[in-house]
Amino acid sequence: MALSGLMTACTTDKPAAPVTGGAYGVTPSPATIQGGTETVPPVAPREFRAAWVSTVANIDWPSRANLSAEKQQAEAIAILDRAKAMNLNAIVLQVRPSADAIYPSKLEPWTEYLSGTQGQAPQPWYDPLKFWVTQAHARGLELHAWFNPYRARHATAKSPPAHDHISRSNPAAVKTYGRFLWMDPGEESASKHTLDVILDVVRRYDIDGVHLDDYFYPYPIEAPGASGAETAALDGAWAPKAELEFPDQPAWQRYLLSGGKLDRANWRRQNVNKLIEAMYTGIHREKSWVRVGISPFGIGRPDRRPKGIVGFSQYDKLYADAELWLANGWLDYLSPQLYWSIAQPQQAYDVLLDYWVAQNGKRRHIWPGLLTSRIGAATKSFPAREIVQQIGVTRSRAGAGGHVHFSMVALMENRQGLTDQLKAGHYVAPALVPASPWLGNETPGLPTVTARREGNGVALKLTAGKSNAQYAIWSRHGGEWRFAVVPASRADWTVLDDAKNGPASAVFVSAVDRLGNESERVTVLKP
Repeated sequence: MALSGLMTACTTDKPAAPVTGGAYGVTPSPATIQGGTETVPPVAPREFRAAWVSTVANIDWPSRANLSAEKQQAEAIAILDRAKAMNLNAIVLQVRPSADAIYPSKLEPWTEYLSGTQGQAPQPWYDPLKFWVTQAHARGLELHAWFNPYRARHATAKSPPAHDHISRSNPAAVKTYGRFLWMDPGEESASKHTLDVILDVVRRYDIDGVHLDDYFYPYPIEAPGASGAETAALDGAWAPKAELEFPDQPAWQRYLLSGGKLDRANWRRQNVNKLIEAMYTGIHREKSWVRVGISPFGIGRPDRRPKGIVGFSQYDKLYADAELWLANGWLDYLSPQLYWSIAQPQQAYDVLLDYWVAQNGKRRHIWPGLLTSRIGAATKSFPAREIVQQIGVTRSRAGAGGHVHFSMVALMENRQGLTDQLKAGHYVAPALVPASPWLGNETPGLPTVTARREGNGVALKLTAGKSNAQYAIWSRHGGEWRFAVVPASRADWTVLDDAKNGPASAVFVSAVDRLGNESERVTVLKP
């Protein structure tokens, strides 16, 4: 064998995979990957592996309000290190829980879930979103900014609204609904405000994705205001005795007086559809590589459901026409919240997954949401094996290329050993995020790579092009291939000798851009 420095790539196929090296104190252990030949590495594994990090009610981060900036940052780093160590490749961070922000904004106040008081910055001052983006990218993780599009105040909120909160600056656009405040999707000023907030973040931060959750019109509640509809919906059915009407009468009357012809339900859906289309167009006008994801309630509209599937209708109650968004290509990935077990026949995970794959005529990404936090829950708990099996089912579907865990806290707590099981099984090796060719499919330029033998491995010097986000690195040890995903910010990387099979006999490197497109491979070490 011989170190070859920089050579042209030996193949142009998209590489399958192994693990070496590490970042920021996190060193994933090597793992054998099947495929390839003695001289050609396998195809790189592709799978979106993400977890939601909720800030609302301090579910995931920060663990409680009024932590110092230093403690908030330490908790964020612990989450990111755990994600990297278990070979996740993305974090979906809630940046706008209730018309407020975890970052400095001229449009909305600081969220109370940081300081305990809405409008008050963390102390000492820092920009949490910038911190998360920087630290995620340093570990080779994508950071998707998660927005709640219409909620204006959560039932758990304790501090009064700040003077610049929309409930005070534009009270006509905000309605009281049970224990919540809700921006009225029928009020154009409310939707414009949400769009302005999202595009402001896209312009100012180096995020990889924009993500909306399932809250469009609110989950309906029973009069006079008991709130439990979301829990009931998760149980598969919801039938209030007396549903509290969402108070959008002023906007509805203006629509009728202007000559509007839609009935009220279709008018509400149109209000949401306008935001989704404008958001998708606006984001890609700003930055073509920022992917747009939506995570709707997981059961489809009643007139299209598979036989035997029953339950809550987001189409009729949340006025969310997710099937239309898929059909029109107004998103880059859909993460339907498939929060039921495989064995629950009326809401079976596998049947629902197949449903959403079948709706996907534009061939966007389908990355379902998993209710990982139900492991060890006080009622209706999932065993850890349920999540393991759901990932297996997802992998068996050609139209589904990943998944998102709700939420990170379950993985941080390693409930029932799930984190360990995933690291030893489904996540034994890292994976690249699937490419999004409809946003761009130009092949990146070759990385510049030089190498030299060191005592414990092969030391690489890496230089990437300006559009590149990562390197994919293969190494062959004995008869086995190993794989690593390395952030483009890294100039140095060592392919460590394998304790079992010795030093690398071959090393290949490719560059991967922001859309997941991969360059040809550079042969660094010939077999």
